[in-house]
Amino acid sequence: MTGERVVTSRGGFNPTWQRHVAAYALAPQFLGQGSVVDVGCGVGHSYKLLAPRVTVGVDVDPAVLEGQQRETVAADMRRLPFGPASFDGAVAVHSIEHVPDPERAVGEIARVLKPGGVAILVTPNRLTFARPDEIIDPYHYVEYDQAALLALCTRFFAGVELAGVFGSDRYRAIVAREHAKLDRLLRRDRLRLRRFVPRAVRQRLYDSRLSRERAGDDPEAAAITTDDFSLGHDRLDEALDLVAICRKSQE
Repeated sequence: MTGERVVTSRGGFNPTWQRHVAAYALAPQFLGQGSVVDVGCGVGHSYKLLAPRVTVGVDVDPAVLEGQQRETVAADMRRLPFGPASFDGAVAVHSIEHVPDPERAVGEIARVLKPGGVAILVTPNRLTFARPDEIIDPYHYVEYDQAALLALCTRFFAGVELAGVFGSDRYRAIVAREHAKLDRLLRRDRLRLRRFVPRAVRQRLYDSRLSRERAGDDPEAAAITTDDFSLGHDRLDEALDLVAICRKSQE
């Protein structure tokens, strides 16, 4: 179990799994019918939701690409191994926050899109994910609110529309419990000494805690499905995830 990628729907991991699947399910309404590059695809749990489009999965870890029944390429999203204007569309679901210089990744996505192509970027909302004033997830280098995400995307795309992924009452109840648990934990570190712990150590501790706390059966977590998530365009500060629908110019 790792906090870097969603790899299972078992136990307490199911709500996060369904949240990621929902992002893929919401993407096709904005995409054309051509080829799509799936950037930071991980284990490829939901690319079939983009069918009938032909997708190419890209991830920096070759191991997670094994067994995917499509073309895959092991590569860094900041150096995509494709020529300019190679794809009609792109999706990046919970991936750009995992690199320290996401502007390079977004620039690469724009570069490999054909004129008029659309990229769908889904990333956690900084204001609701954990703590709005601090990045807690040791696998995240940056987190965005709507203003910051819009500023990033408009650097590379002619048109950018923002939307949000919202959760049901029962999903938000699970999130609230997780936030309360996090607050109790952080109160034990009033001096914020965690800032001086190496990232690799924090990642190991994070993975260990996730594996321990979410491995068991949890009926409330198991009840969550993709139907617990919806796309909206208002009150984005309250969204779980932000969705940038980015269109490349026709030129």
